[in-house]
Amino acid sequence: MWTHRSWPGRLLPPAERLRHYASWCDAVEGNTTFYATPARDTVASWAAQTDPSFRFVLKLPKVVTHERRLTDVGDPLRAFLDAIEPLGPRAHALWIQLPGSFSPADVPALDRFLGQLPRSHRYAVEVRHPAFFTDPHAIRLLEATLTAASAEWIPFDTTAFFTSPPTSDAERDAWTKKPRVPLRSVALTDRPIVRYLGRDDSARTVQGWQRWVEVTADWLREGRSPTVFVHTPDNADAPRLARRFHDEVRARVPGLAALPAPIPVEPLTLF
Repeated sequence: MWTHRSWPGRLLPPAERLRHYASWCDAVEGNTTFYATPARDTVASWAAQTDPSFRFVLKLPKVVTHERRLTDVGDPLRAFLDAIEPLGPRAHALWIQLPGSFSPADVPALDRFLGQLPRSHRYAVEVRHPAFFTDPHAIRLLEATLTAASAEWIPFDTTAFFTSPPTSDAERDAWTKKPRVPLRSVALTDRPIVRYLGRDDSARTVQGWQRWVEVTADWLREGRSPTVFVHTPDNADAPRLARRFHDEVRARVPGLAALPAPIPVEPLTLF
């Protein structure tokens, strides 16, 4: 996300964007790793720009999750794990996003896959098949599989987004692409991860995340360490919104540390 096109020059400088992003937020989704495994040198540069406490949640490549559907994936998985090794403790969780066609009948494949993964990483799974949100048997089956592997279930909350028709080009695009599934707010591990999608109207985004402020505060009081990602369809103000979310949670849990002050973006000059 630190390469988002609307941020350089406004929130981030043209160079060392990740270092500046890490002064706004202390976690990032690694979505580009879904499309291609990065070079190890590139990952080493990510580590150099961030503190060891910074959290990367990196999506497994699509060849593993979507094309081969978790079967016969030894070579691409090993290449990915080798590439991200320079992150060290910054690799907070490896994100296994499964296609909407991945159904309860496919859970045995997920169980075998999770059982083969190295214990040196934590894993978090995102599912989109409706049965995992409406069928009690499917929910129990997936929860049991994830719990046995100490893996988390990532909810992608789009309920606030889908409350009314889209009003912008970015919202119209998201309307056709984002999953419509019921809200889920159950943590399976001590490190829950939430993905929340609001609207391009910041007020509506804030209104829609109030339930997550309370859930996140409760998790912190229980001793958990949640990671919450705030999105809007255009993501133009996502870093500011993420900091606002953090502040709202901190108001309820005063012991939560404040985020660092963002590094100022120096104005461009002619000389």
